[in-house]
Amino acid sequence: MTEPPLIASLRRALEAAPDDVPLRLHLAEQLLAHERFADAVREAAAVLAIDPGSTEALAIMNRAAGDPGGDAQAAVPRTEFDWSQAESELEGAVPPMYVDGGPEPDASAYDVERSSVSFADVGGMEEVKARLDAAFLTPLRNPELRAMYAKSLRGGLLLYGPPGCGKTFLARAVAGEMGAGFISVSIVDVLDMWLGTSERNLHEIFQLARRSAPCVVFLDELDALGQKRSQLKTSAGRTTVNQLLQELDGVGSENEGVFVLAATNQPWDIDAALRRPGRLDRMVLVLPPDEPARSAIVKTHLQGRPISSIDLGWIAARTAGFSGADLAHLCETAAEKALMDSVRTGTARTIEMRDFESSLPEIKPSTGAWFESARNVATFANADGEYDGILDYLKRHRRR
Repeated sequence: MTEPPLIASLRRALEAAPDDVPLRLHLAEQLLAHERFADAVREAAAVLAIDPGSTEALAIMNRAAGDPGGDAQAAVPRTEFDWSQAESELEGAVPPMYVDGGPEPDASAYDVERSSVSFADVGGMEEVKARLDAAFLTPLRNPELRAMYAKSLRGGLLLYGPPGCGKTFLARAVAGEMGAGFISVSIVDVLDMWLGTSERNLHEIFQLARRSAPCVVFLDELDALGQKRSQLKTSAGRTTVNQLLQELDGVGSENEGVFVLAATNQPWDIDAALRRPGRLDRMVLVLPPDEPARSAIVKTHLQGRPISSIDLGWIAARTAGFSGADLAHLCETAAEKALMDSVRTGTARTIEMRDFESSLPEIKPSTGAWFESARNVATFANADGEYDGILDYLKRHRRR
């Protein structure tokens, strides 16, 4: 079938920007206008995978199915939708369906990893490591004392702070210290266009963790999975949060030996029920690395590279506020300058201090925008003192 020029152009544009939601919605609208209902549904489903709360995508799917409630002005009569044609076009692109319409769960889709990372690999963050040790590691290593104090081998802890500061790395280090399995869960592992499938995916993940105990379940970007239900526009999003609550401490959720760690940059957007006792009831602020940690991080990123006379102390002293990701970028930029100079002169050379000196003015800390947002929350929405750590950091670094 020859594509109309506009649709063909939109498809080419999406190849370069597959996550461009407005562009994909525009393509879905054009497909709907050309009565390509199955294709329109497919594009709308792709939008929902990126933005589960997209009312525009839901309206397009309703219109394709002939539901006037989706868009009363552009409703397509149900008799015009050829389900047999849609089924033919989608054949091979959609997995087998359960009775409820969702795809058959695939247990192999979720991997239980064995982390080789330990706390020794984490530069600095001594307070954070001590908190994680008290919450998880000490009870596991001391079964007699655990029994004496009736300390349960279950629990949840929320790591929060600016992006790029090592929250995921810390979670892997906890699993490595425990010798436990590690399951990393992101939004793409859970959310699905089929009603009820997102909830089933969550249940499958936690069932796998229970079978693999001791096991660390790491919920990355928790604000995407556990957003405040009052802010969600669709019932599907609310039921996903409900399922997560059920898995954490609901009746029948036997989570002994399952340790739940979650990470977020925006804890203030998380549903309050997720942070009640027995769930993710402990919060740990993961801040940008201090000076000794910055020195250790730079040293790590220079390993395996040709270097000479690198003053780690000088670099660490001039990178206050840099996240671990910023420091990695600084090392990459310095290496790039040495490489380009070697190409230009025709003689390979090592990475030197001059490369860092010229790279530093080009790189600014990426944590500034986060602290600006966090400052407002910690100042005006901190009734119970849970964000005092942010205020203390801002005061120490004179950023208030």
